[in-house]
Amino acid sequence: MFSLGSWLPAFPGLAWGWALLDAFLQGLVGACAVSVLCSLLKVYLYIQCLNNPERQAEKDAIRAQRAVLEPLHVLVLTGVLALVGSRVAALVVLEFSLRALSTVLTLGKGAHSSQLYLLCQYSLGCGVSCGLSFLLEGAPHRTWNLLLAAGLAGLLALQGQRLARHVCALYGLHSRARYCGLCILLLSDGHRIPALLRRALALAFGVADLAAVQLINRDFLSAAEAARFWTPLTICYALLVVYMQEEARQSADGGPVFRTVLVRMGGLFILLLTVGRWSDILHVLVSLLGELWCLLRAGVLLQSCRRQ
Repeated sequence: MFSLGSWLPAFPGLAWGWALLDAFLQGLVGACAVSVLCSLLKVYLYIQCLNNPERQAEKDAIRAQRAVLEPLHVLVLTGVLALVGSRVAALVVLEFSLRALSTVLTLGKGAHSSQLYLLCQYSLGCGVSCGLSFLLEGAPHRTWNLLLAAGLAGLLALQGQRLARHVCALYGLHSRARYCGLCILLLSDGHRIPALLRRALALAFGVADLAAVQLINRDFLSAAEAARFWTPLTICYALLVVYMQEEARQSADGGPVFRTVLVRMGGLFILLLTVGRWSDILHVLVSLLGELWCLLRAGVLLQSCRRQ
């Protein structure tokens, strides 16, 4: 087999073009993973609201979400993930992994909530992008592999969106009439969706964390240089985790979700001003836009999670 780039002559800007295409495909795979996550959570929360007469307003709000905006959400998130460099994406992944581990250890089993899954949207996209960047580094057919991954991820995302639309439109009727096999399956096993997501996210972030550490360490020439970067980073992340845990205990409204995004990205911005590169500063600002975009899109689901 020949690689995609071997069909064309070696122009000076051709390598840059292939790198841009690879970054776009990685971002697309990450955005599709986020879309699958949101679709499954939408299905789970809609079923929970449908089974509770006191949550009919939440059910109507979830049902009123426009499915036509989902492609726009995927497209914007793809662009954001494609623009973010692997270094900042790796830092975002490590920060969320530390925050999620702290939440689980602090709250125990109750930490496995749907809200935590919604808060990991952008970090999941960065994690998938980091994992692909590390696993395919130096691969002879990198672009072909990314095209295959993007095709499979796009197919899963489309099926997830179709499932969410089907459930919002027909689950109430089909579950009562025992008419649709898919709705009957959700009726009996729909409560297992959070457990399925928990296992999938644990695997995804486990691979992403290993890839993130490797991607960051490859820029250091010595252990002393690596220590000068990791020491302030560890202190900064530890302080951020303590702050966010305290903020979550003091308030239950939607404010802390957006405030913690600003605090986290602000802390990372200040840290990279001292130990990072100028390109990292731009990537942090892009990451801030990505985080806010994901949270704004999932606003209805976040409200439902808090009430649950």
